[in-house]
Amino acid sequence: MKNLFFIFLYLLNNILFAQTQIDTSYTIQSAYKKEIKKFPSMEIVQKSPRKEVTQLKEVVYKSVNHRELHLDAYFKNQKSLQPAIVILHPGGWKSGNKSQMETFAQEMASKGYACFNIEYRLSPEAKYPAAIFDVKNAIRYIRANATKFNVDSTKIAVLGCSSGGQMAALVGTTNGNSNFEEKDENTKTSSNVQAIIDIDGILAFKHPESKEGEVAAFWLGGNEEEKPIVWQQASPLSHINNKIPPILFINSQFERFHAGRDDMIDILKKNGIYYEVQNIQNSPHSFWFFNPWFDETIKYTTQFLDKIFK
Repeated sequence: MKNLFFIFLYLLNNILFAQTQIDTSYTIQSAYKKEIKKFPSMEIVQKSPRKEVTQLKEVVYKSVNHRELHLDAYFKNQKSLQPAIVILHPGGWKSGNKSQMETFAQEMASKGYACFNIEYRLSPEAKYPAAIFDVKNAIRYIRANATKFNVDSTKIAVLGCSSGGQMAALVGTTNGNSNFEEKDENTKTSSNVQAIIDIDGILAFKHPESKEGEVAAFWLGGNEEEKPIVWQQASPLSHINNKIPPILFINSQFERFHAGRDDMIDILKKNGIYYEVQNIQNSPHSFWFFNPWFDETIKYTTQFLDKIFK
């Protein structure tokens, strides 16, 4: 009887979580409906599973407060080890989910990169920096289990789109920064990455080009006036030094989504850090979900990682 009671509490907790803490406002379909009038020829990229790609879905990489966080892995079964890409979905830090990047992961896995779509805690559930801690935990998990996923643990890139791009840049620019590691986490396995790919994600929250408001404030626990230090700390631009890894920027024409990029590039140049900028003109913000821009995004990503890792 006691066991049944605990099972009931567990199920109730999951139901309450689903009802109160999951924001489903951002989907591929909602992005399509928002942009189709401006770009009438755009098409949603259809899922195309690759026979040569192994899939391991809903792998638990972390448990926090009885909450399990999962990742989906896509990799080739081959003798040689593969570089890895940790992929962070978009959604304004409050919505979206890892499955939205499945087609992207399948395509990159077919090109010899083990891909990991990461579930991380969104702002309705946990404020910054919880999601950053989650991603760094996932990187450590992948590195510790590199053999299972056929991964070369010395070659891990972090990639994100929109809000995920901001997070990817922050994860990569804080390599080795203990302030971005959970205090109770076993950090014997490194969370460092060797490359960053920021797809239309901001580099600075407080910037002349930035238009971040309520959505950012909700994630950061307050607006710019209430949390000025947090807004600065969460900006990748605040953490540039001569030790950060190579970075690729893939951007739409909308300046607000690459706020701080040019400032970062000036610092990268001074420190001799390799970078690339690829601009995808005449496209919606969420171009990576749609044709004709999906293939272009894959091409730029592959060329950059081939140069860095292969």
